[in-house]
Amino acid sequence: QVQLVESGGGSVQAGGSLRLSCAASGASYSIGRYCMGWFRQAPGKEREGVAGIDRYGKTSYADSAKGRFTISRDNAKNTLYLQMNSLKPEDTAMYYCAAGDILYASLREAEFGYWGQGTQVTVSS
Repeated sequence: QVQLVESGGGSVQAGGSLRLSCAASGASYSIGRYCMGWFRQAPGKEREGVAGIDRYGKTSYADSAKGRFTISRDNAKNTLYLQMNSLKPEDTAMYYCAAGDILYASLREAEFGYWGQGTQVTVSS
């Protein structure tokens, strides 16, 4: 079993930055071995993939995140990060960390088997 716990959310003004963290724990689970991803869900909208990173470090981003967000991980700390810069009001959402036995940097929700509880990000104009 894998437990994922997000942190780092909060309220910021447009143009500001936040760094989200996702700490993974569980029997023999190493985030460096699998695909990890960040997803978000705004009120009234479906959950969408934001960024993914595979076990080789290859990354993928949603068009809305390209150039502003950076996904990274610290395998020694078993922690995933999402650095978010130049935040916009439309980035307001609950952000979720996810893990999956996927061999590429996926952004497909259905491919991820483990999910955190989420951390709220609110961007005001």
